[in-house]
Amino acid sequence: MRVPPFDAWLPQVTPAWRWDWPYLAYMRQYLDKITSGELDRLMLFLPPRHGKTEMVTVRYPVWRLEGEPGLRVIVGAYNQLLANKFSRKARRIAESRFALASDRAAVEDWETAGGGGFRAIGVGAGITGQGGHLVVIDDPVKNRKEAESAVYRDWVWDWYTDDLYTRLEPGAAIILIMTRWHQDDLAGRILASEDGPNWTVVSLPAEAEKGDPLDRGLGEALCPARYPVPTLARIRSVLGGHSYAALYQQKPYPPEGALARREWFPIVGAAPAEGARLRFWEFAATEKSAKASDPDWMVGTRMVMGHGLWYIEDVIRARIGPGAVEALVKQTAALDGWSIAISFEQEPAAAGKLFAAAMIKALAGYNVHAEPATGDKVTRALPFFAQAEAGNVRLLHGPWNEAWLQEITAFPLGGHDDQVDSASGAFNELTRPPEINEIVIWDDRVEISPF
Repeated sequence: MRVPPFDAWLPQVTPAWRWDWPYLAYMRQYLDKITSGELDRLMLFLPPRHGKTEMVTVRYPVWRLEGEPGLRVIVGAYNQLLANKFSRKARRIAESRFALASDRAAVEDWETAGGGGFRAIGVGAGITGQGGHLVVIDDPVKNRKEAESAVYRDWVWDWYTDDLYTRLEPGAAIILIMTRWHQDDLAGRILASEDGPNWTVVSLPAEAEKGDPLDRGLGEALCPARYPVPTLARIRSVLGGHSYAALYQQKPYPPEGALARREWFPIVGAAPAEGARLRFWEFAATEKSAKASDPDWMVGTRMVMGHGLWYIEDVIRARIGPGAVEALVKQTAALDGWSIAISFEQEPAAAGKLFAAAMIKALAGYNVHAEPATGDKVTRALPFFAQAEAGNVRLLHGPWNEAWLQEITAFPLGGHDDQVDSASGAFNELTRPPEINEIVIWDDRVEISPF
């Protein structure tokens, strides 16, 4: 028997529930793209208790298994108990729809008669020996205490990269469902990684904001039938602004003490053709940061100053060994062109001077400059942030935007500051006043010397 489309299948298996709410229909459009193979990496950010787990984690895998009995599904949650709960619900629906294997029916690992199956795992659990065509990760963070723990966030990241990601079959799809707890939660860390541009993000806040994907009016509730605006206001009064922004609006702002705000950096489609342009390189101080699972980045920021504004046109981030640094800088210089100046910070001591001299020599023919750093990172960044707060900084639209914004708005509290250093370095170089020279005219010569 032919399996009906997912939106028609849902009322068949759970007729007492409402599946026609606009935000659920909107989410299903993206699930359809996962099914067709158009997408293979999807993040869904919604507030608590809005049905994301019941539709996506429990029922969507069962619907896929009914149509594809050989599909291997892996579902992860913050612990094994919760993952088993999802699996038990899914198995109950599956038993009513199609044949399951009689010899493999454990709650954490059951199979279809067609050889596919459903594996439930908690964060930290290994899944050696089993691959997955569809992986669903449902809220790998249990509470605020875990979210604020850098050790726990590292643990989740290691589990995702070392255990879960290595279980993907060729062409496998991953769906990450979350309420956002922290800028550096699993979603934030993925988006800030080299894999970030490969993900599609669907973020549906409890109260509509400007540019709402569902075309709601400002402040309109996501699910007014269950959580009308007065109810959301009451929740906000209990949680406080910071937690409400994270859990209900999907905006995990950093704790008080960060220096910049996301709204200071509007994203635009083009930068002026004319203006002073410069690429500033921030070279990772070490191959590994203090967190071995989260190394430092080498960052090159290209900025243009024109019409009284500063535009960040491009950001290159790479984690490479020392031997590849020169090659990347030279390749980028060739792509940027001869008219774009190049600058970087000269590290102190003899080693820093030798590195700067070697890099300048390698870039012979380009306008390249190495400048010794003065002051601490925050002090160097403040002039750039001041112009951003005044509305004078723009970002050119690009796949690097999200990772850049996350780091900028977490500084100086975040785990990395390489993009901050690169952006402030570019800004400071472009705004550096010209050297003032003393001109002395003698009878037989003209002598120019700095004051």
